[in-house]
Amino acid sequence: MMNVAILGAGMVGRAIAIDLSKKYNVTSYDINENNLGFLNKFTAINKQVADLLEYSAYPLLLKNFDLVVSAVPGFMGFKTLEAIIHSKKNVADISFFPENAMDLNTIAIENNVTAIVDCGVAPGMSNLILGYCDSLMQINSFECVVGGLPRIRTKPFEYKAPFSPVDVIEEYTRPARYVENGHIVTKEALSDPEYIDFENAGTLEAFNTDGLRSILFTMSHISNMKEKTLRYPGHIDLIKSLQTAGFFNTDPINVKGTMVRPLDLTSALLIDKWKLKDKEPEFTLMKIIIKGVKDNKQTSITYDLFDEYDPVSDCTSMSRTTGYACSAMLNLIAGDYFTDKGVFPPELIGKDKRCFDYVITYLKERNVIYTKKVD
Repeated sequence: MMNVAILGAGMVGRAIAIDLSKKYNVTSYDINENNLGFLNKFTAINKQVADLLEYSAYPLLLKNFDLVVSAVPGFMGFKTLEAIIHSKKNVADISFFPENAMDLNTIAIENNVTAIVDCGVAPGMSNLILGYCDSLMQINSFECVVGGLPRIRTKPFEYKAPFSPVDVIEEYTRPARYVENGHIVTKEALSDPEYIDFENAGTLEAFNTDGLRSILFTMSHISNMKEKTLRYPGHIDLIKSLQTAGFFNTDPINVKGTMVRPLDLTSALLIDKWKLKDKEPEFTLMKIIIKGVKDNKQTSITYDLFDEYDPVSDCTSMSRTTGYACSAMLNLIAGDYFTDKGVFPPELIGKDKRCFDYVITYLKERNVIYTKKVD
């Protein structure tokens, strides 16, 4: 049985550890003992306290492992992936760091490592689906709207997150790139708001975020591509108010003789406000619309995901939909479905029908279902 290290025991990291422990010897690492404590009832999972910022310790830390999952916060994701690659370990990464993962491609090849990055819902499954469709047809446009929200709307935020607040805030501050008529266009995050009606979620607010990431370059032949984030109506104005007041600033300010970064304080205050309560109902929603030419006919392909908190497994929807996608990607490496060396975003994996079918089936077996419609 293979040994798998899970770096990070947050909500998503824990979901991955529980899922993979059914097939592998799993060890979960985190500096926070409380995070690891949530895994105590799963006796098959080894729990280890470790400072994962000590990148020089990775070769020894990972010495006895066959595979690694990186589920650390985004701010440390790039250096974590780099350390894993230098440790010569194959990896599935779900840390969603802002740096360009392809900057590590050469050292991954040199170290004979397979690294699949952005292994979540979006980025992640949206990329995989696009890559698969791109192998079947000439695509002219790709649109994706996606979000995870609590079922019960509680003022003022009407939002909860399985991720650290600093990673969510990054979505609100990083300039958003999309493709229009073959050109990359950059706008402020939270721009171009629109209301969209959904059968299972009502009216939601969509806005630009920098979600296209790698497909800006790997799918540059597609003339029009955009992704938007979904929240309940009014969220944009609330976030913009905090941003205008300076709560997301990264330059330290003097507060009664102590230098404080406003972003750090904001994150510390929001972590409890945005934390899902035990058994709190929530859902994940994504709609992908891909248009182009297939078999000499204009074709539109739609993929829909609507997933809710699962009371049986007591696992949040966002943790399941995101975490199980990462588990599936790791299994592609473990099962020799994908053996190329280097750094690969999911759209490059999706071009292989065998890999695509495996991931879709893996998720379906866990009741995470993507429905497809062709017009």
